[in-house]
Amino acid sequence: MDRSSGILMPISSLPSPYGIGTFGKAAYRFADFLHEAGQKYWQLLPLGPTSYGDSPYQAFSTFAGNPYFIDLDTLIAEDLLTQKEVDACAWGTEPRYVDYGKIYENRFTLLEKAKARGWARDREAVAAFEAENARWLPDYALFMALKRHFGMKSWTEWPDEGARLHSPEAVARYRAELREDVELFTYIQFLFFRQWSALKRYINGLGIRIIGDIPIYVAMDSSDVWSEPENFQLDESKKPTEVSGVPPDYFSADGQLWGNPLYDYDAMQKNGFEWWIRRIGGATKLYDVIRIDHFRGFESYWAVPCGETTAKNGHWVKGPGMSLVGVLTGWFHDIEFIAEDLGFPTPEVTQLLADSRLPGMKVLEFAFDSRDTSSYLPHSYGENCVCYTGTHDNAPLALWRTEADRADIAFAVQYLGLNEREGFNRGIIRGGMGSVAKLFVAQMQDWLDLGAGHRMNVPGTSCGNWAWRLLPGEASHSLAKSIHEMTRIYGRL
Repeated sequence: MDRSSGILMPISSLPSPYGIGTFGKAAYRFADFLHEAGQKYWQLLPLGPTSYGDSPYQAFSTFAGNPYFIDLDTLIAEDLLTQKEVDACAWGTEPRYVDYGKIYENRFTLLEKAKARGWARDREAVAAFEAENARWLPDYALFMALKRHFGMKSWTEWPDEGARLHSPEAVARYRAELREDVELFTYIQFLFFRQWSALKRYINGLGIRIIGDIPIYVAMDSSDVWSEPENFQLDESKKPTEVSGVPPDYFSADGQLWGNPLYDYDAMQKNGFEWWIRRIGGATKLYDVIRIDHFRGFESYWAVPCGETTAKNGHWVKGPGMSLVGVLTGWFHDIEFIAEDLGFPTPEVTQLLADSRLPGMKVLEFAFDSRDTSSYLPHSYGENCVCYTGTHDNAPLALWRTEADRADIAFAVQYLGLNEREGFNRGIIRGGMGSVAKLFVAQMQDWLDLGAGHRMNVPGTSCGNWAWRLLPGEASHSLAKSIHEMTRIYGRL
């Protein structure tokens, strides 16, 4: 990784006339903006199909793509939809925020129309796509068809025991009975990957690489757990005994109760972590660099008894460490990794990061603790790290300025020589740009000086997140020029 910089901007946050960002024109325009601004990386949030709560970190599959990101204008151009059909749908009235209820109500109705027109026409290409993704696609398509059949209930609540337990007889019977919906969810994935592949080729052609985020855990209500329960710590009825989370921390006094099933690492290790190899292999089709979320969980993970309402009463369990990390870094030579090593940096986690030789993360919003010296202060960095203003879990800088301890802000002003003429945000960004970190990444909101109302996620909360969007025209030529100049000054072009 050469000295460079990038911007964190989720696909869902792109402008579009249909309620949520897609792989359409706005994505291509944002790639052009990044190129004009001299940026070499576009960092995304996970691209999987979101479930209840709309979190990209709780997907129905770790391999599949989000149907919401399929561009409708492209489907119109391909004669799979008509403009009249698309315009007849309500997509929400506030362009700054995604109305997920409206998207859910209308998106699949349109995709069914597209499948009805395209399935026979694209059959040869779809068959090739099915063959290429035979290890996960059939189970995922059937899983989604069964969820529809059973009123979108979690698979653990399906009334048919055979379907719930993924018995071969039930799988074969429902695959025939629900053939239309199985084909629909197969075709949706075909459209997703066809559009993404075209967009990624364009982005890479501009000299920009995609950083993708891999959540360390998968959702309990996912085709991954339903179809391959042997990889997870489940009881005889396929229910978890303990679930994932993190203890009380900077973000939440109760900790964060994520609720994902925990991996059975002993079972996984017996077959050489084959599931993880397949998972990362799938991600290499989407991304150029993989950011491993919650990397410290490979050293030790927080296990919370199932049924707890907070994460307070969990306990640490030793993880697989280099026995897994070494397999992944040794297996994949054509892709780079970033270790999200935030949260409880014990000596053991520090050693695992050193042994892996992966770049860790430094977050500027965590740097300016007036009571203690932080390893996130830019003067303490080594080159092998990625510096962020903040992640999707942090407040934008302009909001952080109003919420943080006043002494911490005063320390930031003193440390970086912040002044009104330059502006608070630009001064913080300058601190990251000027650091020795090989890569510097800022949230798009920070370049736009956006504060209250523009946060992507508040950890530990389940409502009102993942909705922020860029407005048309905000990624302007003048902003690109300004970003390019700072990028040039600090040698990151």
